[in-house]
Amino acid sequence: MSDIPDPIEPLVTRLLKEIGEDPGRSGLERTPGRVARSLRYFTTGYEQNPNDILNDALFEVSYDEMVIVKDIEFYSLCEHHLLPFFGRIHVAYIPKGKVLGLSKIPRLVEMFARRLQVQERMTVNIAEALEQLLEPKGVAVVAEATHLCMMMRGVRQQNASAITSSIRGEFEQDPKTRAEFMDLLRHRRESFA
Repeated sequence: MSDIPDPIEPLVTRLLKEIGEDPGRSGLERTPGRVARSLRYFTTGYEQNPNDILNDALFEVSYDEMVIVKDIEFYSLCEHHLLPFFGRIHVAYIPKGKVLGLSKIPRLVEMFARRLQVQERMTVNIAEALEQLLEPKGVAVVAEATHLCMMMRGVRQQNASAITSSIRGEFEQDPKTRAEFMDLLRHRRESFA
């Protein structure tokens, strides 16, 4: 670890003073460093790009049925209040000569979640990245999330959640394909244990 403090640390110290706290008291002495490390971790997605994440895992396969990875957990920070929002994302695509290593889809989700975000843009970002790199027949992304900015401040709704989607290609054009995707999302898997 470097002995040079992160430039975020003095900002956190000042913030603590501005809200009426004593940054030198025992419980807060190391808080500026902890907050700096947390924020750096929560925003690691800015250091990544989809090409680097996905390109080494594209495989030529003659498979043209729907591929779904669902219940991908994510945690992100709302760009409006810097408060967490979290939930699950479901991703589907219909290949056109190329499939993607399945573990790359959660990595792509995490990359976009590890940026200051709004749920709507994150949903679109994931769909666009898959569409550009895979060139599939269709892509569908659905995100379900709980937002602490809605729970802790403002409207203070403890049970409200938000659902967003980005539907492209065959998922958008063919109602049967879209209906099959939505039906498969409702299906809950049995435990293997």
